[in-house]
Amino acid sequence: MKSESKNQHVGKVTHHELKQTLGTWQLWGIAVGLVISGEYFGWSYGWASAGTLGFVITAIFIAAMYTTFIFSFTELTTSIPHAGGPFAYARHAFGPTGGYLAGAATLVEFVFAPPAIALAIGAYLHVQFPGLEPKHAAMGAYLVFMALNIVGVQIAAAFELCVTLLAIFELFVFMGVVSPGFQWSNFTKGGWSGADTFSMGSFHGMFAAIPFAIWFFLAIEGVAMAAEEAKNPKRSIPIAYVTGILTLVVLAIGVMVFAGAAGDWTKLSNINDPLPQAMKFIVGEHSGWMHMLVWLGLFGLVASFHGIILGYSRQIFALARAGYLPEWLSRVHPRFKTPHRAIIAGGVVGIAAIYSDELIQFGGQTLTANIVTMSVFGAIVMYIISMLSLFKLRRAEPNMERPFRAPLFPVFPAFALVAAVICLATMVYFNFLVAIVFAIFLALGYVYFLMTRHQREAAPADALLEE
Repeated sequence: MKSESKNQHVGKVTHHELKQTLGTWQLWGIAVGLVISGEYFGWSYGWASAGTLGFVITAIFIAAMYTTFIFSFTELTTSIPHAGGPFAYARHAFGPTGGYLAGAATLVEFVFAPPAIALAIGAYLHVQFPGLEPKHAAMGAYLVFMALNIVGVQIAAAFELCVTLLAIFELFVFMGVVSPGFQWSNFTKGGWSGADTFSMGSFHGMFAAIPFAIWFFLAIEGVAMAAEEAKNPKRSIPIAYVTGILTLVVLAIGVMVFAGAAGDWTKLSNINDPLPQAMKFIVGEHSGWMHMLVWLGLFGLVASFHGIILGYSRQIFALARAGYLPEWLSRVHPRFKTPHRAIIAGGVVGIAAIYSDELIQFGGQTLTANIVTMSVFGAIVMYIISMLSLFKLRRAEPNMERPFRAPLFPVFPAFALVAAVICLATMVYFNFLVAIVFAIFLALGYVYFLMTRHQREAAPADALLEE
């Protein structure tokens, strides 16, 4: 019977395979593109609680966490190049339950990030077309980019690289256009949670701003989910990760400083389109530069939106293939070889979130802020489990092939782990209602996990996780 079952699994695998087509440049485009919308919006919500100077300190701490995390995470990605990414690493290290926790957290991160970005796309389009309802525009973005992802990963990755390069170019254009009005006094005025001098209350604001500093870098780890589609993942992924995080750190610092120094930063701290509004301080509302920023600024949002659709679809695909979600979600399109059902399923959840104001707009925060915070909760839990997996595999499987080893081990992964735990604790304190909703998601998912053991036993053999 075991032999028969194994043969059935082998026959099934052909319906669950992805094509290896991605090169280093395309992976770099995915790495930066996944995140670059974080330079266009989201981060400025952190100014509302921390002020500009307080948020700089928070952002530096988070940048250090991400840099050490990515250098450590790359070891896992190259050792276990699997579409499940963190789910696969935790499953390898801690078994099915560990796989569930990492997979569920990653799913929350990648399914809740796109609605926030889609709403920002709607806000940018609303600047140009005041009669266009932002939510309807957000839904339209979902439909267009789900279709593009279904057509093929190589086309999707080529598009991602192009829009990412345009988005980076536009950020430099923004910095250049506002530079004539650059005044450091604008940036520092009220820079400590609204006050001009540092006080103990400034710490409160800096910790409260953590989710929005994380938004600067959120989802760069999604490159791991394209590992099965990379031509040479053990070489190309480390290059993509390292150059990607360095690119994003430079852009984050530049955008934040130039926007804050352009005028009254308090007018930018609770909106979805801070860059066009910052440019208004310098060139006025009707300037051609302003309209160009709105149009080209969409490239940054589109790059992340499009890339994260790729990321969530691969996570749903991998979880379904392993029996953690219904098997039919792991089917790939017979012609395009993309996980079309997973793409559509994540899109349905995202569109529902966009139109769920009453459910998601609570705790005194905007709809976008709560969606961002929910996504960040998933990310932080996944970061913690991933670093624990790294330590466990180093101890339990010292002879595992590791094409890339985390530098300064154990210092780098330990710093990333401790920083992530601090982030999680402060986020629970400042966003207790969102934390409760996140915990309910995980609990309901765990009940499903316990009830569907038979799905995992019947799932196709996964050679990458059985070695």
